[in-house]
Amino acid sequence: MTANQPTRIPAEADEVLIVPNAKAGAGPGHERVERLVAALAARQLAPRIVRDLAAIAELAAERQRAGRLRAVVAAGGDGTVAEVVNRIAAGIPLAVFPLGTENLLAQYINMPRGAVEAAQVIAAGQIVQQDAGNASGRLFVLMVGCGFDAEVVRRLHDERDGHISRWSYLKPIWESIRNYDYPELRIICEPGGPDERSIVARFAFVINVPRYALGLQFTPGAESDDGLFNLCALHRGSFIDGLRYFWHVVFQSHPRLEDCTLATARRLRIESDRPVPYELDGDPGGILPLDVEILPGRLTLLVPPEWIERRCATGSASVTPR
Repeated sequence: MTANQPTRIPAEADEVLIVPNAKAGAGPGHERVERLVAALAARQLAPRIVRDLAAIAELAAERQRAGRLRAVVAAGGDGTVAEVVNRIAAGIPLAVFPLGTENLLAQYINMPRGAVEAAQVIAAGQIVQQDAGNASGRLFVLMVGCGFDAEVVRRLHDERDGHISRWSYLKPIWESIRNYDYPELRIICEPGGPDERSIVARFAFVINVPRYALGLQFTPGAESDDGLFNLCALHRGSFIDGLRYFWHVVFQSHPRLEDCTLATARRLRIESDRPVPYELDGDPGGILPLDVEILPGRLTLLVPPEWIERRCATGSASVTPR
């Protein structure tokens, strides 16, 4: 994809609405949000913390119509980003201030964790258009997972009590190893369309942004602005197969496996004859069946200028003038 020249949000758009993770409380996350507020004010911007998720859509739209909105900031992890994305309208500029465990979207765009550095990115006001996904009515940014990983996420959130760390995954992983029996998944690419095809698998990953926990990349070469999902379907189902797939993904040799299918699609349907959970951006999504559709350019995302420069150099950034 050929990149357009990047543009900046107009200087008169100086209001920044910050939506913090509701679990940030009075700890380090709260302190970092306060430092971000101070850093934005030092750059002659007008920050405002909005803790009521139900109010952010109307407030952001009103300030956008007035020409004053610079960004809505999701201050938290990927779950916080997803909650904000599901509430703001298309065209509302979104910034990420990473406070979570993985922060995969922030990693992807190289968004700094420091308050001063993040405030500088917001002040610079450079934006890119990125795709999002619609999963049976809920928007997601990163990916959909069906199978063992979604079972781990389901168990983790059923037992969640406060902040999640990487250690929090140990118990649900162990319980899933003992009890999950890898039901068959049917994946229909482009259902009803000219490119319809069906795949039978035991693990399925539908990737939008090519980042996954622990730095794993299930779909090498995926782009977040090409109007397509990238699918990784792994056909065999057992704990031993899962370990084998993990090894191959780590070393990026899984595309050569006979029991691995990589594909691209604009629409997917995933079904099972059994109750199988799915996850969206690391949070529980529900139980199959699931219909997934790409939404090209749905996100207006503030990113570091250096990231735009690298993407433009490779012809992969899509930047829409305002």
